[in-house]
Amino acid sequence: MSDQDTVRRLAEAKAYLERRRDELEKELSSLRSLVEVVDRMLTEKSFKRAASTIAKASSTKPPSPSPPSLRTPIMTVKGVHLADFIVEGKDITVTTTSGAALEADTPPMNSFLIVKVLDPMKMRDQELVRAKKISEKAAFSYDIIKENNILKEIQILNFGDEKRLQELNSAIKWTLRRIYERVGSG
Repeated sequence: MSDQDTVRRLAEAKAYLERRRDELEKELSSLRSLVEVVDRMLTEKSFKRAASTIAKASSTKPPSPSPPSLRTPIMTVKGVHLADFIVEGKDITVTTTSGAALEADTPPMNSFLIVKVLDPMKMRDQELVRAKKISEKAAFSYDIIKENNILKEIQILNFGDEKRLQELNSAIKWTLRRIYERVGSG
């Protein structure tokens, strides 16, 4: 076999490998999108089921002193437990797991979650407070708790309605997964 034949075969092999890689990347992207859709639907269904269970329980029993809570794990596509999304009454606490080590300054924490999701919700409620449609105590607020730049907890008070709850759940889940991927753990 001549050098020219070897070069031609190597070029064909490279072209095949690149084509196959592109196909697999496209398939992986589709699979990731499908997993996010399924996650969103699962979240929506589980929150609706929990809300109807709470409504049934409250209609048959006198109100309990502490509101029921709902805990949903936030997992990566590969099954790594990143955090727990806990809803108690109108408040949300997202507590990261000790093994996740999610760096708080990693995008998209600030560029997406804070700037495009949390701050706009806070501003909308502040406008309602100024218009005297809700009290200051009922307004949306949040706190990001970190230790040595490692995200420990996200506390959200007065998240609002179920639509906001769904939006927050999806945005936080997406953000934590992207942070985990960016720090080279995923």
